Amino acid sequence: MKRPGVITVFCILGYISIVISFPQVFSPAVKKLGLLMPAISGLLVAANFMAYVGIWYMKRWGAELFIYSYFLKMILDLILDQTGLLFYSGQAFSLLFIVILLRHYSRLNTNL
Repeated sequence: MKRPGVITVFCILGYISIVISFPQVFSPAVKKLGLLMPAISGLLVAANFMAYVGIWYMKRWGAELFIYSYFLKMILDLILDQTGLLFYSGQAFSLLFIVILLRHYSRLNTNL
């Protein structure tokens, strides 16, 4: 099954955002938020990476994992009051990608 070009572009942008956000897991700013915050942040980054890999291979579990991790990250950011320009731009990117994924959801493979 051929992957749509728009999903390819969003996956590449997602991989770039993962590379940028992974070092932030170990930053002092994240450690100041709490004892478990680096671990939780690292799990969310890992979940996003796995979701992008699944979406790259056109798997439904990748789209579902992306949606779950999106909502978990949004809830965590709102609880910690981490709302700024980066938060809103990330939300816009993710929401647009979710709309695109839902549009192509029937083409995604159900097999692992």
